[in-house]
Amino acid sequence: MIGHYSTTNVIIFFLIVAGFLWLDLHAHKKDEPITLRNAASWSCVWIALALCFGAYIWLTHGLDDASLYLSGYFLEKSLSVDNLFVMMAIFSSFAIKGNYQHRILYYGILGALVLRMVFVAAGNTLVQLFGAYALAAFGLFVLWSAWKMWQQMHKPEEEIEDYANHWSVRFTRRFIPVSTTLHGHDFFVREPAAAGENAVWKATPLFLCLVVVELCDVMFAFDSIPAIIAITQDPFLVYTSNIFAILGLRSLYFLMAAASRMLVHLEKAVIIILAYIGIKMLLGVGGLIHIPPLASLAVVLGLLAGGVLASFIWPSKEGQTSQFETKPPQDD
Repeated sequence: MIGHYSTTNVIIFFLIVAGFLWLDLHAHKKDEPITLRNAASWSCVWIALALCFGAYIWLTHGLDDASLYLSGYFLEKSLSVDNLFVMMAIFSSFAIKGNYQHRILYYGILGALVLRMVFVAAGNTLVQLFGAYALAAFGLFVLWSAWKMWQQMHKPEEEIEDYANHWSVRFTRRFIPVSTTLHGHDFFVREPAAAGENAVWKATPLFLCLVVVELCDVMFAFDSIPAIIAITQDPFLVYTSNIFAILGLRSLYFLMAAASRMLVHLEKAVIIILAYIGIKMLLGVGGLIHIPPLASLAVVLGLLAGGVLASFIWPSKEGQTSQFETKPPQDD
């Protein structure tokens, strides 16, 4: 039993999630960019699945529980919008193209299933112990990401072949062996430790990117989990609403990434949004200003709408691309 939910309810939830995650992985088993149509279709699938689960709660536990579940789901959905743009910045920092982004986010979701459970179990205790410091550091990281993206926007697009000087490799190789090049979609690869030595397992830059994405999710969990706990303290409703919201977030990310091929000024809007997110987090930690989730969502949507509108009014010159562009596979 979890609260007044039975073990059967828990098993049904995990079977649904596992089944659709398997379908998602099977549908995207090839290393190729996610198209706009595919991202839109899967976004609809995850939203419909979340609403159907809400109907299941209504039928089994009543309208009140279903209302609490849906309130938590839509709150987490609105709070997680910020997460989309930070993921864009992370992929840009690691120069990870669309071919491998789905693989990173897919395994990132599997990690989130466990990490979010830990946060729900710990509740507000984690926030009280580490929340302010973690959010302050993350707010500064987001502002730094916005600045780096602004600098990168004025440089020609480059693909990183050697990650030897990348900040993540320089830091991580102090603790574990790290390869300085990508090896397809592999997270680990066997390479010689040094000339003449036996091969050892090394983490690839793709794995380091996955770790940063997971840390990003942890930082946002500091904000979103307490917000949902404020709605309901039922651990089953908190966890299920949270998981269904972040499951659909991945498809929504690819929907935006695919749309960026046509919306050439969306990148500028994203940079402003990142700066807004970082400032919002620092103001909240400092206790100066608390921006409600709905107001924050309105700001983000307004900036996105401005980027979309600008793209139609001032289309790019031929050949100009965004650093977020997910390039379609080339014909043989």
